[in-house]
Amino acid sequence: MKNMTEGKLLIIDDNQSALSALKLFLQFEFQTVETLANPSQIPSLLQSQSFDVVLLDMNFSAGVNSGNEGLFWLNEIKKIDPEIEVVMFTAYGDVELAVNALKRGAADFILKPWENEKLLATLKSALRFRKSRMEVKSLKTRESSIKQEINRDHSLIIGSSPAMMKIMNMVQKVAKTDANVLITGENGTGKELIAKEIHRNSERSTELLVTVDMGAISETLFESELFGHKKGAFTDAREDRVGKFQLANNGTIFLDEIGNLPFALQSKLLSVLQNREVVPVGSNQHIPVDIRLISATNCQLESLVQRKEFREDLLYRLNTIHIEIPPLRERIGDTELLLTHFLKLYEKKYRKQSLQISNQALKKLIKYPWPGNVRELQHTVEKAVILADTTILKPEDFMFKTLTATDEYTETLEQVEKRMIEKALDKYGDNLSTVAKYLGVTRQTLYNKIKKYDL
Repeated sequence: MKNMTEGKLLIIDDNQSALSALKLFLQFEFQTVETLANPSQIPSLLQSQSFDVVLLDMNFSAGVNSGNEGLFWLNEIKKIDPEIEVVMFTAYGDVELAVNALKRGAADFILKPWENEKLLATLKSALRFRKSRMEVKSLKTRESSIKQEINRDHSLIIGSSPAMMKIMNMVQKVAKTDANVLITGENGTGKELIAKEIHRNSERSTELLVTVDMGAISETLFESELFGHKKGAFTDAREDRVGKFQLANNGTIFLDEIGNLPFALQSKLLSVLQNREVVPVGSNQHIPVDIRLISATNCQLESLVQRKEFREDLLYRLNTIHIEIPPLRERIGDTELLLTHFLKLYEKKYRKQSLQISNQALKKLIKYPWPGNVRELQHTVEKAVILADTTILKPEDFMFKTLTATDEYTETLEQVEKRMIEKALDKYGDNLSTVAKYLGVTRQTLYNKIKKYDL
């Protein structure tokens, strides 16, 4: 059974009889009940102990009933600990005095002689309010920490080429504004990373960056995902849901693959961007949203506009600032920096030591055009580190196919995965635990892959 006595109560009154009676009555209602007859001891006591609620008499000097002493000590208590709930205690029912005390931060006001039930109810109410405030404060602190963790950019933008320096200069300028940004470029060039960098350097950086893959949202769930819905709005709406725009309120929303948004839904998105408000599915309530918009695509939106597949007015809304990220093959000098970065990253992740790329391998990697851009380079280095048998990575350790003018890069991820597992099985035989550890997967995942590829 839950212990019903909780909270620490301090009673301050110069009447010893009142203190004794109050402690006798309240000692079984609170976890701790302390009494104090001399208010001058308040500072030292509060600095050595913490209390949830203080019951404070308003008059201590004989013949004085102005309440000024109580107001003075109320201010002193709040200076020491603003979170303490203070209930004022007086034999004089002066309404103006009560209002003055409440304005200065008192939780409530109790008249002497007191009624036990009313006194207890008032003190318990003050304790509940104290707990609620502390919980809200804790939640806000936790929310702030979570936001910082979510928005922390664990990946660095690597590059010193003139093209990347120009982009980073633009990012720094744009980040301080609330201008809408459209980021374009081939797959794997790092569009989302640029969006994170803009958010990280913006005045909204303490709020969330919410990423939405527009190509992955079905038409039927588009409004629900982005704008939210009310319970019962449709068959599977078993509870209210907050949409991505509300989630990003006061922060940034990143609409990735915006070019994949069906034409029929573009007008709904445009309406939200123009009015800065959403209407959840199943509701008539218009909810204001304060967001910074960043979009990205690998499509040529101007061509889609000409083919009547993308709204021109929506493009204008998205395209206040346009950032074009060049492919890796045009970022002269960045390939070697990226290779070094990812080599160190996966060397640590897979607990390898002192890995180096041979000169022959480096020449091969720099010469390769990287059709999958930075993402392909990253995966290529990761695979090489996983399967490395020596500390020197040779050309054959990097699994990609050199392209020619008439050749295509046709090897699928499944083919690469199957070959990696085959090589690991050849090395460690039937010891699946060792093979799984070597590949950085669980034993069950490895077993499923072996079954899938019939190895």
